[in-house]
Amino acid sequence: MQASSKSYLLAIVCVLLAMMTIQTGASFAKQLFPIVGPEGTTALRLGFSAFILCLVFKPWKHLPTSGNRIPIIVYGLSLGGMNILFYYAIERIPLGIGVALEFTGPLAVALFSSRRKRDLFWVACAIIGILLLLPNMSGQDSLDPLGVALALGAGACWAGYILFGKKTGTQSSGGATVALGMTVAAIVLVPYGGIMQSAAFTWEIIPLGIGIAILSSALPYTLEMVALRNMPSQGFSVMMSLEPAIASLAGFIILGELLTLWQWLAILLVIIASVGSSFSNAKKQTT
Repeated sequence: MQASSKSYLLAIVCVLLAMMTIQTGASFAKQLFPIVGPEGTTALRLGFSAFILCLVFKPWKHLPTSGNRIPIIVYGLSLGGMNILFYYAIERIPLGIGVALEFTGPLAVALFSSRRKRDLFWVACAIIGILLLLPNMSGQDSLDPLGVALALGAGACWAGYILFGKKTGTQSSGGATVALGMTVAAIVLVPYGGIMQSAAFTWEIIPLGIGIAILSSALPYTLEMVALRNMPSQGFSVMMSLEPAIASLAGFIILGELLTLWQWLAILLVIIASVGSSFSNAKKQTT
């Protein structure tokens, strides 16, 4: 197997593992909302993630030059915005639906960076799957409009995270980049969470916060950065169409959120889109 093929396979494995851990962490985090709210949960997640990543990767040894600091800052702010807006959203709407709406960000990246008709077909499959995951807004199961808007805002931040993560990932090691970005997010949101939810920083809650930080941020974002360094942003974005499916499964297993037949069909469509995109990009890498 050629080196490029091995790198792309590594990227696929990293993305899959990142999605599994981040949605498991999100399911556990949602259970903390009644105690410390989305603000406190975000503060715990980002604060401990930044601390762990800095201990492991020592980002002060890989500080960017003055001309490359803005992408790191924007990357960190996008990461922080994605976290807090998503938690605010899933406080009001189901986890799987929140992820489906948030996915409009990376989907837009995939759509606008597409250069081949075949790739647009995989994007179309993902769009159909996401639409099937959404309930009827005019029915009894209609969504909270504010929750929908917050999830879409998180999607916009996710798009920035992908684009600037790809740019910053070429300037330094992936782990150091994630640590720097997480530190930027923590500097902004940990004080906010501490002010809004002082109960988050009690000895009873801190161990749960550390676990959520590892599952939801430290581990998956490091894996995603490795993936971004080894695959095009378009392939990364479309492959992330598995996220609503994994979130729905995590919501079912951990939170007891049931899946309908239409949602299972949506899961199948997004899996088809992800697998098709992965094979398409893998073929392009080896030609």
